[in-house]
Amino acid sequence: MTSTLPAVTTPTVPAQRTPDPKTGSTPRTTPLPSRLRTSRADLILCGVLLVVVMTVQGWNIADYPALSDDEGTYLAQAWSVQQGEGLAHYTYWYDHPPLGWIQIALLTWIPSLISPESMTVGSMRIVMLLVSAISAVLVYVLARRLWLPRWAAGLAMLLFGLSPLSVVLQREIFLDNIAVMWTLVAFCLAASPSRHLWHHFGAGLAAAAAVLTKETMIFVLPAVMITMWRHSHRDTRKFALTGAITACVLIGLSYPLFALLKGELFPGGGHVSLWDGLEYQLTRPGSGFILDQGSGSYGVLQSWLYYDRVLPLGGLAGALLLLVTWRWSVTARALAGPAFTVAILALVALRPTGYLPAMYVIQALPFLALVLAGGAASVAHGVLRRWRSTDEREFVTRARYAVAALLVAASAAYVVPRWYDGDRTAVTADANAPYRAASKWLATEVDNPEDTRVLVDDALWLDLVHAGYEPGLGVIWFYKADLDPAVTKTMPRGWRDIDYVVASPTVRRDAADLPNVKQAMKHSTPVATFGKGPDRIEIRQVKGGGTAGTASSTSTADTADTATTGGDR
Repeated sequence: MTSTLPAVTTPTVPAQRTPDPKTGSTPRTTPLPSRLRTSRADLILCGVLLVVVMTVQGWNIADYPALSDDEGTYLAQAWSVQQGEGLAHYTYWYDHPPLGWIQIALLTWIPSLISPESMTVGSMRIVMLLVSAISAVLVYVLARRLWLPRWAAGLAMLLFGLSPLSVVLQREIFLDNIAVMWTLVAFCLAASPSRHLWHHFGAGLAAAAAVLTKETMIFVLPAVMITMWRHSHRDTRKFALTGAITACVLIGLSYPLFALLKGELFPGGGHVSLWDGLEYQLTRPGSGFILDQGSGSYGVLQSWLYYDRVLPLGGLAGALLLLVTWRWSVTARALAGPAFTVAILALVALRPTGYLPAMYVIQALPFLALVLAGGAASVAHGVLRRWRSTDEREFVTRARYAVAALLVAASAAYVVPRWYDGDRTAVTADANAPYRAASKWLATEVDNPEDTRVLVDDALWLDLVHAGYEPGLGVIWFYKADLDPAVTKTMPRGWRDIDYVVASPTVRRDAADLPNVKQAMKHSTPVATFGKGPDRIEIRQVKGGGTAGTASSTSTADTADTATTGGDR
C-alpha cells in the first residue's frame, strides 16, 4: 500500500522548505528528494568519497589498533557457529544476543573456508571494512533524505568515515559496528521519500536486527519512530507506525522465545538463563560519573577525546543547538531524529551508576556526523542566502562568499592537522607485533601443544587453536579458568593444572579478581617477553604446573618483532 502523493521526478529541494507545522509532514507541493540510484551527481560524489574513506580505514587495518579481548571473543564465537559447536566457544550464558556474531560468522565464512588458519583477529578485521562501507553510504543516503544539500551529505560521510576516532573503532570486530549499520538502515527506511508502508515495516525489522545485534541500541528506537512520524504521510501514518512497532516487537521476542524453548528463560539448577544474563548486565558495577575525574567513565571519555575532539564535542554541541532551536529552525526539524539519538545516548552515558564501555561511542558516531554537517549547512545557508534581497549589491554578495570561505578555511585549519596526525598513526603504526610474536612462539617453541594447557585472552585464542592446541580445555580463555564450571571441573588441582599463562595487558589487569589465574601468575616465571612497558606480552611457564608441553627454548629477549604502542589505548 502506498500514499496518494503523485510521482515526482524533480531534483532535491533545498533544506529551507518548511514542513507542515501541524502534521510534521512535508507538504504535497514540496518535491521529494531524488533517489541516490537515479542521481548521477550523488552517485559520483558518494562513490569518490567512499573510495577515500575505505582507503584510510582499510590501510594497515590488521596492525592498528591493538587487538582486544572483545574482538577475539566475538570472532571465536563466530568460529564456533561455523564449526557447528554452538553459539559460543564456551557455555553461552546470554551476555549478549547471538545475532551479532552469527552475522560475523556469515561474513567470515568464505575466508575461513578458503584458508581456515587465517581466521584470526587481525586478518578477519577486513570483514569490518564491508560493514563500514555500507554504513558510510547509508550516512550519505540518510543525509539526503533528511533534506541536507549534496555537499553537506558528503561532509557527513567524511566526518563519519575519517575522524580518527571512527577509523580506530570501526576497524575493530565489535558488535556495535554491525548494530549501527542496521540502525542506519532503519533510519533510511523510516525517512523513505516514497513513503511505502513496506519501507516502514522494513524499518521495524531493521531496528529489531540492530537491538538483537547489540541490545543497547534499544535506546535509539524512539528516535527512529520520530523520524518515521515526520516522514510518513499523514493519511497512512498510523498504519506505518503500527506496522513498524509490530515488526520490531515480534522479531525482538524471538530472543526470549529461544531461551524459553531451551528451558533457559528463568534461573534454575544446572543451567544458565536469560534472566541471569539480563540481571548481570543491569547490575554490573558502574564505572562512575563521566565528568568525575577519578572515575572509569572519565577515563573512557578521555580515551575518546585523545583520538578526536571535533566529532564528539562538535556533534554534541550541534545536537543540543538543534534541539533548542527546533521550533524555529527548518534544519533542526529535519534532523530531529539524529539530534534526539545523540541526546538519548549522551543521557545514558551520563548515568552516575552506569557502566560505560570504550566502544559505546560507536553508536553515536554517524549521528554526531549528521548533526555536525547539518549545523554547517545551516550556517552556510544563513551566510549565503538568508535575508538576501533581489537588489543586493554585488560587493555584498562577494562579502557573503568571502565570509563563507573564511569560515571554511578556519575550520579546515583546525581540523585537518589534528585528523592528519591521528589517521597517519592508524595507517602506519604497528601495535600488534607483540601478539604476532607471542602467537608464533607458542606455535613453534612448545612441544606437544595438543597436550598443553595455556591461559590466554581471546585475542590469541583462535591463533592457538590453529596451532594445534585443544579448543576450550587446552587453550583456555583465562576468565573460564575461574568462572565456567565446565572448565574448572577439569582442573582438580586448580592453577597447578596449567602449563602456561600468556600475560597480556588484559590478563594482568583482571587476574586480581580470578583466583586460579592470579595464583598461576604468581607461581610462574617468564620464558618469553614481547614488547615493552605496560603493553608487553609475557609467556609465563607455571612452576610445577601441568603435565606436558615444556618449551624447547626457555630463554628469550625482545626480538626484532617487538613493538610498543605508546599507550594509545
